[in-house]
Amino acid sequence: CYMPYKNPTSLTVYQKALALTSMSREIASYFSYNKDLLQLYQSRSLQDSIADHIVQDAHLIPEHIAQAANSNSNVVRLKYVNLTQIMIKNILSYCNGLEHMGVKEKEYLNLFRTEIGSFRRTLNSWMKNIRLQGPDTSWGFDPAK
Repeated sequence: CYMPYKNPTSLTVYQKALALTSMSREIASYFSYNKDLLQLYQSRSLQDSIADHIVQDAHLIPEHIAQAANSNSNVVRLKYVNLTQIMIKNILSYCNGLEHMGVKEKEYLNLFRTEIGSFRRTLNSWMKNIRLQGPDTSWGFDPAK
């Protein structure tokens, strides 16, 4: 049976999720001309709105990884991994949106996409390891909580 992690911060997938969060803030800051997060949220600019959504979705990824890592249930773990995959798709769509808006600094977006790809490979590898650790008999209920 799978043993949850007491400290998900030691996991490579969690560390890469944090790095994505940090990089999303840098990307958002760059494309919004250094607006802080509150200014981004309040801005009426489409570019600022997209940058804000990138930060918001990236911020959720480490939370989802921690929830998955701390669960005894395969059903719960898969739920959070699926949510993470949705956030990744959203972020990639936002990057495409920025690119189609005509931002000139595509190399930053491409670097961010490369990091997202690396994170995705690490996430998939982590999930394979979890699945190999045995079947889930909890039926989606998490007795640890």
